[in-house]
Amino acid sequence: MRHWKPAAALLAALTLAVTASGCASSGAVEEQARRVDDAAITSGVKAAIGQAPELQAADIDVATREGIVQLSGFVSSADNVATAASVARTVKGVKSVRNDLRLK
Repeated sequence: MRHWKPAAALLAALTLAVTASGCASSGAVEEQARRVDDAAITSGVKAAIGQAPELQAADIDVATREGIVQLSGFVSSADNVATAASVARTVKGVKSVRNDLRLK
């Protein structure tokens, strides 16, 4: 009976350690999945901007974090600022667009 309590304490500690490492691993997997999603969104926005004839895709930088797209760079008109944001919003997975585009 004396050995029962230390064995139970050891089992509880091992269970806690395994559970904690499982959560950390799960968090890492979720972080990796988010990064993949953000990369896919960035690629989709770049492709959509590249297909808009009035926009010069090479002058527009796209970054995504947690589904929030940030546009930066230069365009030739105020209409193109609005067009780039509008095009970005059409891409699947985009939650919002931060438009930091500037006029040339």
